[in-house]
Amino acid sequence: MSEKAEENSPFQGFIRIAKTLPQTTAEAVKGKYACWKASQLLIKDRRPLGWKETAVLSIREQLDRLLSDRSRLRDSAFGKEETAPVFTTEDRVIVQTIRETVLEANRSNITRTKAYYDCYLAFPELHWSFLAHMVSRNAGWSMTDLKGGLLSDVVTDQFRQDIYQMLERSNALIFLDAYPQLLLYMHSRKLGRSLFHLLPEFRVSSFMRPFWERFWIERDSALLAVSLIINEQNYIEGRVIQNSYFKTNILQNPVFKLNSTFQMNQIIFPMFIESGHMEESANTALTARPPISGATESSDPSEGEFHGCRGMAGLILERFAKLEKRIEFGKALYAMLFGYKEVLVGVQTFAEHTVHLGSRQEYWPKMFTSDKKAALNSPEESAELLKQEWLPPSKRLYSPTLHEVWHDMPYEPITNYDWFKTWTSIEQISRPKRPVLIEMSHAHRFAVQKAALIHDAERAIPRSSGTLPKQPHGR
Repeated sequence: MSEKAEENSPFQGFIRIAKTLPQTTAEAVKGKYACWKASQLLIKDRRPLGWKETAVLSIREQLDRLLSDRSRLRDSAFGKEETAPVFTTEDRVIVQTIRETVLEANRSNITRTKAYYDCYLAFPELHWSFLAHMVSRNAGWSMTDLKGGLLSDVVTDQFRQDIYQMLERSNALIFLDAYPQLLLYMHSRKLGRSLFHLLPEFRVSSFMRPFWERFWIERDSALLAVSLIINEQNYIEGRVIQNSYFKTNILQNPVFKLNSTFQMNQIIFPMFIESGHMEESANTALTARPPISGATESSDPSEGEFHGCRGMAGLILERFAKLEKRIEFGKALYAMLFGYKEVLVGVQTFAEHTVHLGSRQEYWPKMFTSDKKAALNSPEESAELLKQEWLPPSKRLYSPTLHEVWHDMPYEPITNYDWFKTWTSIEQISRPKRPVLIEMSHAHRFAVQKAALIHDAERAIPRSSGTLPKQPHGR
């Protein structure tokens, strides 16, 4: 074997990767301290969530009676036809208008994300709509990751397509259920009367009606947000998560499990911090993150390295397949976003100034680029990331926009059933708890480092289970 061939052998590639492990591990330890220090500034100024236990007790009693009454009616009304509801002409026009609006806005992750944000801008009391907007941004970034620089050449086309379909279907189904609810509220505000008797027309679970009727009177934003989190996660549980194809080909796939094991399932909320009392937190979020040992800075962080993005808040979801874990995770995200003034203002400013196109370049332009020709073209991404804190223009990671790599995909007809059949969901109506370790700048960069390490390892040592054998490098 020639000297050059030996250097490029899988064994030598593995040796090069192994040498980076001690340094990578050291960065993880430093990152924990960086996260704690930066988080302390973000959580100093708390916002009241407006949680009312009396309202919760009232809602729980209503839902309890609903389940009991439904059980009795099911027994007594066996074989009887249900009487069709009577709607006014105005009601029917509203229903048709909403259906057309939902159909148009549900074309892609891009249109859904914008629709959520427009709802929040029009009616800021709809907290869940802004939370959904930010989570939907993350879904878009995850979709483009599948064809980005770290995944495109190490997973099979079929596995990549399966992941995209699961993300897209979850995103589309949640929107199909939640957006009509938001529009009903908006129409109710314009008309000055409640329209929530129309919820069944959009196949919305009976679980939601008591929350909307109370929200119409008292504007309990936190209570409504929690109810929507519970509702939407139950909504996709039977339609996506328990789908036999997705369970077998994705959730049980070693590649998918690897992301959970290495804590790479992150939801991040980038923050723009402009001036004033927030500047101290902004600088600390950056400087608290230790520089990579032996690395060089590609630019001065104080000179707009994020184009205004001065860090990010976020959390890690470790058990995506568990319904109760997703619900608690959603509640924690809500409490983080609306429970801390620094976070809310920073994330709102990011959303206001950043159009969502699906590329991670939107928040880290000195780490990612949507220009494929200018992206890093090397089988040793992890080594490049260890050399310097940020990447020069010729060595940034490829993160395309959504419309560049995925086409709009029509969603399939969904089964019509009400998931609300047990008392378990009633018990989940509880006050969201504010998480404490929320600054994610270092943890997110470390996740990118781990993804690069996996990328390089897969290229050096061919594997199965959704990954490709080593091929001549080139995008």
